[in-house]
Amino acid sequence: MAGRHSRTRRISSPAGLAATAAVAVALAIGGTVGTVQLTSGASSRPVAVELTPTTAASTLAPSSPAVSPSASATASPTPSRSAQAASRGKTRTAAPKPSPTAKKTTPAPSVVESGSCGASFYSDGQLTANGETFNPDDLTAAHKTLPFNTRVRVTNPANGKSVTVRINDRGPFIDGRCIDLSRAAFASIASLDVGAMTVRYEVLG
Repeated sequence: MAGRHSRTRRISSPAGLAATAAVAVALAIGGTVGTVQLTSGASSRPVAVELTPTTAASTLAPSSPAVSPSASATASPTPSRSAQAASRGKTRTAAPKPSPTAKKTTPAPSVVESGSCGASFYSDGQLTANGETFNPDDLTAAHKTLPFNTRVRVTNPANGKSVTVRINDRGPFIDGRCIDLSRAAFASIASLDVGAMTVRYEVLG
């Protein structure tokens, strides 16, 4: 009588195929090594899968690749500053102070002639003897003989006020008066109500 034998099939059902695929995926991702034993009998019981881990659980996590010293990033060189002279160690001298600029002084005009006489004023608009239009607000005066544009300093001895006028006309033609001032010149040394007074004059060179 022929003997009847049965052989053990490692994978005999679709469930076994799915379990085998799951184990393969687990081995590829987790990096574990185990022994898989798939047994199947005549009966339709589930395929038993036994996994024997050979590595610690801590090794399941993907390990970071080792970095060789040569592969490490080279730090950028620190910029170096060239040595500078220690300026703070040098003796500092005070900045020279600018010398005050000497003011130009205008020499005082010399007095060519002086004296005392009567003075009056006039304010009527007219042409002066040198051809100018008389302006009573200008510091001008009329004299009988002095050259035109001669400057004369006239002082009121009663109050010490002085005014310098320019000769641009002739006059006055009244006895006892030697100079006729414009209204502005006369008002700067006395009241116009006075009308006429004795003044001290100095012809300036």
